[in-house]
Amino acid sequence: MVEFAGEPLGRPFTKDEMDAMRREARDSESLFTRTRDRLKKLSGRLPFAEDLLAALYCALDPATDRKVKLVLFGAAAYFLMPMDALPDLFPIIGFTDDAAVIAAAIAAVRSGITDTHRDKARETLKR
Repeated sequence: MVEFAGEPLGRPFTKDEMDAMRREARDSESLFTRTRDRLKKLSGRLPFAEDLLAALYCALDPATDRKVKLVLFGAAAYFLMPMDALPDLFPIIGFTDDAAVIAAAIAAVRSGITDTHRDKARETLKR
């Protein structure tokens, strides 16, 4: 069972879900572009849009540790996956599972996300 702050997040990912996340994360530029575009469309409704985009800038930074990149790309891939613990079509609660996965990933690698990454995220969402 996956946990965050000692609390279970839900059922473990199935093999199909893990395979889908791996496929999504293979092409980092495509993953970044699709995530950025989706965040721009949803940014007014998602309180974690800036955090996720900063995490993606961190993951694309050549200076970022490989383990940090894997955690962050995994979270972004989960955000893009069409199969979801809570479908994103449900108003308000649809993104809570995405937010929990992203929060757990960012908490795990917080020191890797710099002010430069956060500034780039803010600037991107303004455009």
